[in-house]
Amino acid sequence: MTEQSYIAAPPDYPSLAEATKVWARIAALSFGGPAGQIAVMHRILVEEKRWLGDDRFLHALNFCMLLPGPEAQQLATYIGWLMHGVRGALVAGLLFIAPGVVAIMALSWVYAVFGEVGLVSGLFFGLKAAVLAIVVQAVVRVGKRALKNRAMQGIAAASFGAIFLFGAPFPAIVLAAALIGWAGARAGLAAFQPGGGHGAVGKTHVADAQTLLGEEHIETSTAATRGAFTAGLGALALWLGPVAVLWLIAPGSVFAEIAAFFSKLAVLTFGGAYAVLAWVAQEAVGHYGWLAPGEMLDGLGMAETTPGPLIMVLQFVGFMGAFREAGWAMPLLAGTLGGLLATWVTFAPCFAWIFLGAPWMERLRKNANLSAALTAVTAAVVGVILNLAIWFAMHVIWREVMRLQAGPVSLELPVMASIDWAAAALAALALVAVFRLKLGMATVLGGAALAGIALHLAGLSV
Repeated sequence: MTEQSYIAAPPDYPSLAEATKVWARIAALSFGGPAGQIAVMHRILVEEKRWLGDDRFLHALNFCMLLPGPEAQQLATYIGWLMHGVRGALVAGLLFIAPGVVAIMALSWVYAVFGEVGLVSGLFFGLKAAVLAIVVQAVVRVGKRALKNRAMQGIAAASFGAIFLFGAPFPAIVLAAALIGWAGARAGLAAFQPGGGHGAVGKTHVADAQTLLGEEHIETSTAATRGAFTAGLGALALWLGPVAVLWLIAPGSVFAEIAAFFSKLAVLTFGGAYAVLAWVAQEAVGHYGWLAPGEMLDGLGMAETTPGPLIMVLQFVGFMGAFREAGWAMPLLAGTLGGLLATWVTFAPCFAWIFLGAPWMERLRKNANLSAALTAVTAAVVGVILNLAIWFAMHVIWREVMRLQAGPVSLELPVMASIDWAAAALAALALVAVFRLKLGMATVLGGAALAGIALHLAGLSV
């Protein structure tokens, strides 16, 4: 009996209504920055629902990592398009950011009126510890599937070292990995051939064959491609149209400045939010005067402890900029419009990139050389996710970090004396729950959240 015969058939293909419920669940659990969000999607879509396999998930992730903007939100949009076309992409992409939009807007109002959100930070204290465990689990699971041979392991290690030790730009890492994969395939090296040089079909490929998203469900027909292209042009118009109108009717206003500045960010945020937050802080504080220096950190804390992409902090920046600069009699209304405008011009381009590029990327799956290039990119992405996991761990478990500079080496290290023992204990318990006790994600997140609330009420957390 073959290995495949031991695997149960997947459940029925989901309707858009069924998928919508799952995307809403993913959105509600999308804490922890891109690493945590990718981990949640992988666990629910690949392992729990088995709607697509590892290969297809990683192929989509590869493409999204190449794009400017929040890769996790774009990954949700891409998978939504694969399953249900343009409607599925809109449902997945919009639901992914909806909880963050609502949460950051509410917290921005609280911050503008009362000046602090310490209670909210305390409420999410335990949740961050649980997300850390889920991120670590994602690194382990994705690594096992993506790093099939020593060549891929070497690419992942080099990727991690380049970004962790030398602060190498993410696009350069991806480009180098793609060139290595392309060259390896062209040279006929076994490690870069389909299956990683292994003759037998491995479990990963069997798992892909047993998932719902087989070739018959892929949105690459002529009609689907035309629909995606039309939707992409529509997204570009919806993005650039308001920007042009604002500059025509209100040039020099804070709203025109918000539209232009965040539109520029939308095409420059390669490598995720971390790559541009320093620039945002410098411009918003120093050039535009929208925020005080400490307020940018407060906004980042909101984004880190609420669901949705970390880049959602831009909504807070837009809110505070319009709140202070619009000069209206109703500053809260001005702030709300400024925050929503910043969000609009940040995420509308994300839909355009997916609609215009996803059909093309799906066709590339059949090109052996390009497939090898993307396989190498997958290995590099494992190193990048590991770096994000370590960054997240340092900022969850320690209150302070320092930057060590020694020649070309530049890295962040935790200040050991600043360890938060409550966060460390919660993170350790969450790791035990995930790896040892094999508890479900909802159980781990719920338990950690309740523990965090109890610690806050007891005065043992921020």
